[in-house]
Amino acid sequence: MSTSTTKAWTFNHDGYPKALRLSSAPVKSTLSTTELRVRVKAAAINPVDIQLMNFPIWSYLPTFLAAPEHGLAADFSGVVEAAGESSGFKAGDEIFGMVPLLSTGTLQEIIHLDTTTAALAPKPSSWTFPQAAALPLVYLTARTVLAAVEPYVANASRPKVAILGGSSSTGMYCVHLAKSRGWSVIASCSGRNADFVRSMGADEVVDYTSSSVPERVKAFQPDAIMDCVGGTECIGLADRYVTIVGDKTSRANMGGAATYLWNPQMLLRSYLGKFGLAKSYDCVNLELKSTYLEETLRLPAEKLVVDSTFGFDQVREAFERLNTGRARGKVVVEVSK
Repeated sequence: MSTSTTKAWTFNHDGYPKALRLSSAPVKSTLSTTELRVRVKAAAINPVDIQLMNFPIWSYLPTFLAAPEHGLAADFSGVVEAAGESSGFKAGDEIFGMVPLLSTGTLQEIIHLDTTTAALAPKPSSWTFPQAAALPLVYLTARTVLAAVEPYVANASRPKVAILGGSSSTGMYCVHLAKSRGWSVIASCSGRNADFVRSMGADEVVDYTSSSVPERVKAFQPDAIMDCVGGTECIGLADRYVTIVGDKTSRANMGGAATYLWNPQMLLRSYLGKFGLAKSYDCVNLELKSTYLEETLRLPAEKLVVDSTFGFDQVREAFERLNTGRARGKVVVEVSK
């Protein structure tokens, strides 16, 4: 039974930015054996949070399928306050991770999560809480893309991959992961981010504002393409194409595998590839795997890129920064000191 409440940012179905609400959430007095109660120190926000606020299907769903308010954000770092006996953690542990989208939300002072459905790892002492909160969603997404590409480049003596959107929060980890495996990388980004993308390991950088990305990618002859920005102009330029966005290019609209539902051309493209009638194509969602997240414990702190931090009472301003599309790295909210 709930005995108290905690401050929480939520969203209703009014669309961004009207949907944002500073509300409250119940604090449970008892936990199951696999649950944790965590005091959140920092939470990162992502474009998918705005996309969920703008998701047009909400108005068509009955209330038993769509609650009037939803928890906001999925990335977090914090300190365990209480732990179930089978959770694998104990009170006082500093952790970071990601909860499933549309579950508890992490933009709140205290969260409850189930360790069987969240991706979690201990926070290294050399990382700040904002740095740790900035990592889960983007790294898990990049790692999922890498796993979808690896079988298709395994036989190449030195695999070559093209990464579209190399300076994006996910793209920069795609670059890092590809280079850590010894692959040759070409990445697209704006000219102002070229040095940053090179610092993450890219061998070649294409400035999409002044050069033709498809022409440069075609000349590079990649074994696979990892797409973090969306669009169709590079589809077919490699034997394997994996996208986290789909054909759409608007930041406001939902991306990922859900786009198969309203884009039959994408679905056809994927099935033709699976039956060997066209080049391989997939649009993927991240996999919430703690084993993937535990790989990040070897990352130096300088690889954890935070664009900006905001206070818990500045969540609207944080989303304004995110919505500009100009953030390099993650926008993070410091929930508590």
